[in-house]
Amino acid sequence: MANTITGLTVSIYNALDVVSRELTGLIPSVTSDMTYDRAAVGQAVTSPVAPAATASDITPAVNPPDDGDQTIGTTTMTISKSRRVPVRWNGEERLALDNNGAQYNVILRDQFAQAMRTLANEVETDLGALYVGASRAYGTAGTTPFATAGDFTDASFLAKILKDNGAPNTGNSMVLDTTAGANLVGKQSRVDIAGQDDMLRRGVLLDTAGFAIRESAGIQTPAVGDAASYVTDTGATYTVGTTTIHVDTGTGDVLAGDIITFAGDTNKYVVATGFTGDGDNDVVIAKPGLRETLADGVAMTVVAAATRSMGFARSAIALATRIPALPKDGSGREVDMAEDRMIVTDPNSGLSFEIAMYLQYRQIQYEVSLAWGQVVTKPEHLALLLG
Repeated sequence: MANTITGLTVSIYNALDVVSRELTGLIPSVTSDMTYDRAAVGQAVTSPVAPAATASDITPAVNPPDDGDQTIGTTTMTISKSRRVPVRWNGEERLALDNNGAQYNVILRDQFAQAMRTLANEVETDLGALYVGASRAYGTAGTTPFATAGDFTDASFLAKILKDNGAPNTGNSMVLDTTAGANLVGKQSRVDIAGQDDMLRRGVLLDTAGFAIRESAGIQTPAVGDAASYVTDTGATYTVGTTTIHVDTGTGDVLAGDIITFAGDTNKYVVATGFTGDGDNDVVIAKPGLRETLADGVAMTVVAAATRSMGFARSAIALATRIPALPKDGSGREVDMAEDRMIVTDPNSGLSFEIAMYLQYRQIQYEVSLAWGQVVTKPEHLALLLG
């Protein structure tokens, strides 16, 4: 092509340096899946999920037991968004900047930075919304974690949930909202507590309880359902591992992502499927289900609104990203009206943005774009820390 954006490379990569310092702790912590390049926006791609195995006694016989069949589960991923941020300049605007001594490339760099930041923050927020797919929660609503100096039990009990659920002991991350992060730095940064001065001097969040700790602006504090006075179904007993529980006599709604407790059970369960309306209803909690046997007539309570910081194994969440699709001409080439395009990758988050240049009548429009989707692939490997 006669026109290229090679001359903007310095401005674009300078902008990337700005973006890579944003609070996007979730993006680099999850599994980045790049196998969805053939999936269109809104198209579901199915991946197999093997079920838990069952052991049996060995009994000598002429033939081996006639067993081993399993029902293979599935999880689906959808590229749900294809988003763009435009940056446009005309000739008169550029000339005015040059005549006034302003630095056009500096302003353009900042515009690219803001464009990439906007898209990165959208991805981060979408990942934060996956709190609805967690297994269980730890902590107290309205009480910010790590509030007591030298006390890391918020991290250790979050790790306990993952261990009890069979999550791997390596490659785990805890991503906090900035309030919990401030407590961690302010309360736990003494050298005799942290073991070094990185957190005290530079604000670097240190690993603890098997977690790599990061902060994120995408951690959410959602509204919760208004359910009240529900009890488990009379005459029913629910065993350990049960996920569907019938409740009645109460009023109000239970929302997906709500955290519920049952009298006599200290576990905090995350609701996978809730209900609306009063009376008899089923509530479905996330895998691996109940940790204790639940009798009939036991009161259910919805935990108050709380910040949902997240602890998880990398295998718990998949993020699929790709460059937005282009139409193909008769020869199979991917083309549109852009004069040139390039791809830049943020080394911190792993996100790859496309930068395209469109020549218009006496003006130029640059476009920063990205397509992505996200899903919880393993609820058992994701837990919430309330605050």
